[in-house]
Amino acid sequence: MVRTSSSGCLRALLVAACSALALGGAAERALAADEYSTELGKVVRLSDERTMTRWAVPLKTARVYVTASAKARTIARLRLLTEDRMPEVYIALALATNSEGNWLKIRIPGRPNGRSGWVRRSAFGDLERNQYRLEINRRSFHIRLFRAGRLIYRARVGVGTAQTPTPAGQFWIREKLRFRSNPLYGHYALGTAAYAPTLSEWPGGGVVGIHGTAFPSLIPGRPSHGCIRMRNSSMAKLWRMTPLGTPLRIR
Repeated sequence: MVRTSSSGCLRALLVAACSALALGGAAERALAADEYSTELGKVVRLSDERTMTRWAVPLKTARVYVTASAKARTIARLRLLTEDRMPEVYIALALATNSEGNWLKIRIPGRPNGRSGWVRRSAFGDLERNQYRLEINRRSFHIRLFRAGRLIYRARVGVGTAQTPTPAGQFWIREKLRFRSNPLYGHYALGTAAYAPTLSEWPGGGVVGIHGTAFPSLIPGRPSHGCIRMRNSSMAKLWRMTPLGTPLRIR
């Protein structure tokens, strides 16, 4: 990251960012002040994925580019719906302004895990704000939920086996699902942006979910095909506390 030394450029960019995003509060001002230069323009960071994360649903199926330019290579297209036919959710990492207009850097759901790219700002509506984050530790079998950096919930989990592992990386919550009666998943599930590395033929293309279980005695442990299993009572509480667009770190 190369920071600009021009206070005038910084002030101008902050005014534009505040106007576009209705920034407010110390955490958001700190993010807005994290401005840097690239060969394709000025960039303001929108999310630290710890205490402040911005997300949005797309308005159209626009192209996603490797850099903030329509002349760059296309690496994906926005999709309007998830595999479960719910509105798709994208994390907005940064806002760039250059001669081609305004751009958002986003995280891209789908294989391979961990991709990001640039899309025109006009492809999205308003950006939502989220102060939560989730962390899953595959060694200690814990899930932890934070709000504004403070731990507010913790529970034990089950993760994938050695043959069907739960992937590590930086993901987010894309869906909140409820079931009337599902013997395998309980009544609640959170759909994530993680995809199982070994089970692409799994329903939904191998999307890793956080859900309840019919076998609570196997938690904590490694009983799953890659999904995160929780006791049904713990899952119900986490489901109520966790909003869409919550960043998820799996270690």
